[in-house]
Amino acid sequence: MLQLLREGDLYIWVLMATSVVSLAMMIDRGLALRWPKIIPPPLLEALDRFTQGGDGLALEKASLQYDSSLGRLLRLGLDNATRPREETRDAIETRARREVSRLERGLVVLEICVGIAPLLGLVGTIHGLITLFGDLGKMGLGESSVFARGIAIALNATLLGLLVAIPSLVAWSYFSRKVETLAIEMESACSELVEHLYPRGGK
Repeated sequence: MLQLLREGDLYIWVLMATSVVSLAMMIDRGLALRWPKIIPPPLLEALDRFTQGGDGLALEKASLQYDSSLGRLLRLGLDNATRPREETRDAIETRARREVSRLERGLVVLEICVGIAPLLGLVGTIHGLITLFGDLGKMGLGESSVFARGIAIALNATLLGLLVAIPSLVAWSYFSRKVETLAIEMESACSELVEHLYPRGGK
């Protein structure tokens, strides 16, 4: 790898920077999208007790204790419990979109890395080949080892681009699916809260 950096051109360094950014986003989203951090199990238990006739103050206390995306949505629902059903539902949906947007933060960076890494690798390879053939035009084909080494260096850019893009694609797909699953679970919990606050569609 060190030899590749020494022999590589600007495109190799850009790809290395892209790989660092992609890895940083993977670590950041991996820590941010942990299930207990978004939907704490004790908070779900408190919601279950509330819907079975428990005290709303206990649920509100749990939402403050386990501050999370779900906790903020449930607390908003409790705070708006005196308003009409549709207003409460609209308020929760608006806040839910904000929470989901917060969860998706950083995924666009991974998506960009997936798109540009192979292209940067291809551009680096083409640039390397152009430089190689330009030098061969001056020196001739007497040194086949120099020609082979030049081809290898040029193709390293394509290889590095793919090595950056493939893990980024896997991480982007995984985290996107996880955000979708978390959003569905939060929607289900909020619907359960609303149905309990407004039984049989009452105002």
